[in-house]
Amino acid sequence: MKKWKILWRSLMVICAFALVTNAVTYTDPPVTEVLSKYGSRGDEVRQIQTRLKEWGYYSGNVDGIYGTQTQDAVIKFQKKNGLRVDGIAGKETLAAIGISSSSGSSGSTGASTSDVNLLARTISAEARGEPYSGQVAVGAVILNRVEHPSFPDTIAGVVYQPGAFSCLNDGQFDQPIAESAYRAARDALNGMDPSGGAIYYYNPVTATNQWIRSRPIINTIGQHVFCM
Repeated sequence: MKKWKILWRSLMVICAFALVTNAVTYTDPPVTEVLSKYGSRGDEVRQIQTRLKEWGYYSGNVDGIYGTQTQDAVIKFQKKNGLRVDGIAGKETLAAIGISSSSGSSGSTGASTSDVNLLARTISAEARGEPYSGQVAVGAVILNRVEHPSFPDTIAGVVYQPGAFSCLNDGQFDQPIAESAYRAARDALNGMDPSGGAIYYYNPVTATNQWIRSRPIINTIGQHVFCM
């Protein structure tokens, strides 16, 4: 009987070892990043081409085809903005360009990551060196325009509206984003509005447009006058 018990235990050990060595570990499939790259076609490619053409990186046709010219333009943009230089419009590059991707939302604001990045980039370019409340106020003006019937209804639409922001033409938009601008963007998205509901602002020292100077003034923060 004792001999049979020893044989039985040995058999159980062998079976357990076989189960362990032949076990298969299942893992979730990797998440594939949505991106545009050489050979891609569609509306996202058109958006990329449109933005890069406005900024002078791209000189080809806006045809929605991600060819050599588009790839070269993306590479130039990536180099200028300190991004990974691979010619592929992945999540970070799309966010820097200001195009929403499938990256989801950021924080409690419900805004997409690309919206937060674009708002922060614009705040940094327009209000770098201004008091923090002035940076938030610039972000609030952009968001107030999104809600106003006279302006485009997206952050990207407001920022890229022709002639709306001088930073897109004077090189400031391409500069590194100040850390405070990210905080200011999130505060503005969460409802903070030191501008008092303004939809315009200007620097009275440098502004030459008489129409903007005629707008009703709401508040002055730092070097900016905020108005309706």
